[in-house]
Amino acid sequence: MTALDQLPAWKALKTHHASLADRHLRSLCIEDPGRGERWWGRVGALRVDYAKHRATEETFALLFALATEVGLPEQIARLFAGERINTTEQRAVLHMALRGDARSVFRVDGEDVMPAILATRARMRAVCEQIRAGNWLGAAGEAVTDVVNIGIGGSDLGPYMVCEALAPYAAGGPRVHFVSNIDGAQISRVLGPLDPRRTLFIVNSKTFGTLETKVNAHTAKAWLLQTGLSEDAVMARHFLAVSSNAAAAAAFGVLEAHRFPIWDWVGGRYSLWSATGLAIAIAVGMDAFESLLAGARTMDTHFRDTPLPENLPVRLGLLGVWYADFFGAGNQAVLPYDDRLRSLPAYLQQADMESNGKRVTRDGAVVSWPTGPIVWGAPGTNGQHAFFQLMHQGTHLIPADFIGCVRPHHAHAEHHRALIGNLLAQSEALMRGRTEAETRVALEARGLDAARVAALTPHNIFPGNQPSTTILLDALTPDALGALIALYEQRIFTQGAIWGINSFDQWGVELGKLMAQTVIEELAQGQVGAGHDPWSAALLAACLNGGA
Repeated sequence: MTALDQLPAWKALKTHHASLADRHLRSLCIEDPGRGERWWGRVGALRVDYAKHRATEETFALLFALATEVGLPEQIARLFAGERINTTEQRAVLHMALRGDARSVFRVDGEDVMPAILATRARMRAVCEQIRAGNWLGAAGEAVTDVVNIGIGGSDLGPYMVCEALAPYAAGGPRVHFVSNIDGAQISRVLGPLDPRRTLFIVNSKTFGTLETKVNAHTAKAWLLQTGLSEDAVMARHFLAVSSNAAAAAAFGVLEAHRFPIWDWVGGRYSLWSATGLAIAIAVGMDAFESLLAGARTMDTHFRDTPLPENLPVRLGLLGVWYADFFGAGNQAVLPYDDRLRSLPAYLQQADMESNGKRVTRDGAVVSWPTGPIVWGAPGTNGQHAFFQLMHQGTHLIPADFIGCVRPHHAHAEHHRALIGNLLAQSEALMRGRTEAETRVALEARGLDAARVAALTPHNIFPGNQPSTTILLDALTPDALGALIALYEQRIFTQGAIWGINSFDQWGVELGKLMAQTVIEELAQGQVGAGHDPWSAALLAACLNGGA
């Protein structure tokens, strides 16, 4: 197989980049002022504008040629066909099936998985409606008022982010809380104000063997047993479980009727659409949860059926490859201008960096091109008072995604005008910048003398030329959020397909976890074992000696 960087389109992109690298976005705008009317697309409740990018029509033509040369259309078809494209684990990758409906057909090894998905969804609805109606009673006969999701990674980040984003839809349901960290401070903080007789736990773990989740689940059980209720009663009325390991969930004591499945073709970071999202459904109601699924399904259909040039996840994925591999941009900023999306950057860190943070291709060869970027961000306008200084006047190229909602969820119109005004102005300022001549004019307009103008001018020049995508949601509704998340999922798939890597395993999380088991045992035994490097041994000894 020809290496990616030896393909004709890749070489043509190298040549093209050399001719475009020093071109400023201002000049591209002057040369093609109508681009803003052409370079955008809409899927469902999302408008995606990609006009502010250091690219031309020729750039995209070459990127589409590269996508064709690596067989992206065929890889998309294999994804939706349920083929085992996660080659290291010999698994299909079919989280799209989780948002399917009764008309959908998704097969794994020839078996239609939709009946099992729909049956699980029906069970979720029954449990959610019972809890939200106040009819789920704890072992002491009191209605559940608080639900705690215990998980980590994909079993926490997705449900937590969505519950925050859809908080206005949560009226009438129980309070939903999340525990993920093995740090006992977190579970102490969460459980502190709760009444154990009115608290229900969801143990959310695909393997039911993750250290953090196991420890937190046992702590939750001990907390409930302090009430004097019997263990059988506690397990019968205060625990649900989501796992592919039914035996381990049963051994912990969760009743069969209270266990929900997750299948091996669902990756953890793509699992919020499954029963992993039970906390979401309890928080906002099953109708809103199904609307979330429908929005994602709309994006899936677009991604599967739309030709490359009009395909929004493909466009955005190719732009990510363009910046990472040809401009050397190792970062991607995600800037949601809606406080309800404050956890979206953290969610996308896992979705992107765990998927495409790989150094070998699917056949095990070490790559000679950059792969996944570092994803980071914060909600606007907070970020403007934190890291935007670096974006405007630092030395790094940082492609950014600005995400906003045209209609707010509140009645404070002045707030929303200021918020959206900042979103639009920041993307324009990052693109345009401010030249030396413009800076001098601005400083002189402040009435400064010539010497002061000369001294301040270098500090007030903005290079600009920072590319960005603007994603506008009509409003932050469940279906719009579903489409937004799926847009990113399929963008991540596109980039992994171009780079030739397996976006669906995560072996990189294993080594540290394995080594931690040894260190935990040594801390329990009070001695430093053999096999550590001297620096790590010294740190372990310091911990055993109280920090001395």
